[in-house]
Amino acid sequence: MPSRAIVTGGAGFIGSHLVDALLAAGQEVTVIDDLSSGEARRVAPAARLVQLDIVERPALEAAIEEAAPQAVFHLAAQASVTASVADPTRDCAVNVLGTLNVVDIATRLEVPVVFTSTGGALYGDDAPRPTPEDRLPAPLAPYGASKWAGEAYVKTWSLSSGVPHAVCRLGNVYGPRQSPHGEAGVVAIFSHRLHVGQAPRIYGHGKPTRDYVYVGDVVRALLLASGRAGTYNIATGVASDVLTVWSELRAAAGSELEPQLEPLRAGELQDSCLDVSRAERELAWRAEVPLAEGLRRTYAALVAEFAGGGAEQG
Repeated sequence: MPSRAIVTGGAGFIGSHLVDALLAAGQEVTVIDDLSSGEARRVAPAARLVQLDIVERPALEAAIEEAAPQAVFHLAAQASVTASVADPTRDCAVNVLGTLNVVDIATRLEVPVVFTSTGGALYGDDAPRPTPEDRLPAPLAPYGASKWAGEAYVKTWSLSSGVPHAVCRLGNVYGPRQSPHGEAGVVAIFSHRLHVGQAPRIYGHGKPTRDYVYVGDVVRALLLASGRAGTYNIATGVASDVLTVWSELRAAAGSELEPQLEPLRAGELQDSCLDVSRAERELAWRAEVPLAEGLRRTYAALVAEFAGGGAEQG
């Protein structure tokens, strides 16, 4: 484990959990986040928060040099599929130029980077399932395209320099602290609707499948990938449809609320499931939290957050 680490996007859902894990391991952590979607309150007091946009190269370079990290975990991103369709230029700026800035600065300092990419949005609808990492990407939206471009820079800089940068293609991550106000956090969205007694819209009539992976399992994978050169799917290898997720959460809530079923939105996948055998083989990692257990944990934690006003700050 490094003694000093940077987490870009460390005020976000996954990033804040990663920061906590690094601090628990005795690491010195600097968080870089523009707080456009993250929240300062998510950052543990023991970590140092630097508020800046990763697209702004001079400020980013100064922050990274000052922190003198031994590892960089790059989670900062424009992560909305629909926002990427509405404004692909901004999506490209953050996910491509921002990633190039991070990996270029880190490589110059000979610091390994772990870059979080996307699994489902990258591979497209025609990919075999579970989908292996060597499947040629076919993204359906600018978000997937920008993540793929970011991956290319990470891999190219690693190959040309010998600094071991890793790409982790994440499944649909869920868990405590996830915002119910975005589009991707279906577990958080459903939990909040159950909490307030308001029926959610379920797109694709509840039939689309995703590979849901608990945030604690993802954090373990990111830590194991640091200092490794490679591309890894980080998921469970199990496809679950959206209605199954709704049913599990509704049972946890003791509710009979019925959802509104709607057609699939533009740019969204019908199905996604990732082959995780490479991560199991090379990182000695596999997801440990079953979906039903993870959903119960998450619902209880999110309801506690909502009751404390967390949803209103999302």
